[in-house]
Order: sequence, then C-alpha cells, then structure tokens
Amino acid sequence: MILNFLALVFGYLCGSIPFGLILTALAGTADPRSIGSGNIGATNVLRTGRKDLAALTLFLDLAKGAAAVLIVAYLAGRRLPPETAWPPPPVLAAAMGAFLGHVYPVWLGFRGGKGVATFLGCLLIVAWPAGLAFIAVWLGAAIITRLSSLAALLASALSPAFLFALDQTSSAIVFALMAVLLWIKHAPNIARLRAGNETRIGKS
Repeated sequence: MILNFLALVFGYLCGSIPFGLILTALAGTADPRSIGSGNIGATNVLRTGRKDLAALTLFLDLAKGAAAVLIVAYLAGRRLPPETAWPPPPVLAAAMGAFLGHVYPVWLGFRGGKGVATFLGCLLIVAWPAGLAFIAVWLGAAIITRLSSLAALLASALSPAFLFALDQTSSAIVFALMAVLLWIKHAPNIARLRAGNETRIGKS
C-alpha cells in the first residue's frame, strides 16, 4: 500500500510538469492559458502560432507519462516478487498519478491540459499493443473526420476494451477511470461536436 501511494505521488509530480507553459515562456510566446481553451497542452500551444513548440509539447507530455511508469516499473521490480504479474499495482498507480498530474497540476491551481498525450504515454508502457491500437484509432478517426477531439475521445474510450482483450483487467479499470476524466476535460469539445461547430484539423 505504501509503495502504491509513493508511486502515485511520484507519477503525479512527473505528470504535473507543465511543459507547454515552460516552453512558451522560454520562447517568449503567448501564455497558452490566455488563449483558446486556456489549457496547457499541445493543441493550445499550437494556437500561439509555434508548430515546433506544439510538437515538442506533445512529445514531452507523452514522455513524462511514459517515464513515470518506466521508472516505477524499474524500482518496483526490485522490491516485488519475480512472479508478480504485469503490470504490478505500483505501475498502474504511477500511470494514474501522471495523468492526474497533467490534468490537475497543483502548481497551476489544478488547471492543466486534457491529458491525451500523457494518457497515451502511460498506455504505451503498460501495454504497448493497446497503445498502438490507440494510435491507429486516433489516426483513422482523424483522417476520416478531421476532428482531433473526436479522434481522442474515440481512442480513449476504446482503450479499456483493448486492455480487456489483452487480459489486463486491472489496467482496463484504471484506464477506464482515466478515460472518464479525459472525457470530462473535453466537455467543451463535446458540446461543439454536438452543435456541429468543432474546429477541424487544418482549419483555424
């Protein structure tokens, strides 16, 4: 139980690093919290007009989730019995912590990003086939609809099913909870999707 709690806290601290805010501040561009949706993720960083910063934000937000899970997996592997099934509880705690840290960072008054990249980073380490399936669904939906938000919603909603198919029940439950939070953070996007006025990829 203590190990799980420490993994959750460590994951949260990793996930709460606001790379979008740090990069835009270093580059001297607009604060992403002052434009668009007010989020600190890659999509809002893109609204500053800096595609390079947006791409780097996307990579780092994904990487911080993956790194948190990998580090905890390494440390937990040295303390847990060798026969412990993958993924051990501390790994899932780290994944949940990293996602919560990105979405609700304490340093920014609990106003973070929407969590798509960090969700994917954690998923790729917990179960890489499910992570690849997420990417495939996102790409397919994005190409067909040209709606990034819809693609993310579909991919996140299907991720627990991918994990169940891989016989990772505990992982499926954790990522289902994460998907619910991701959908909650996308409430404005969902409202625009229902109204038919969500911005499409390639449109300003």
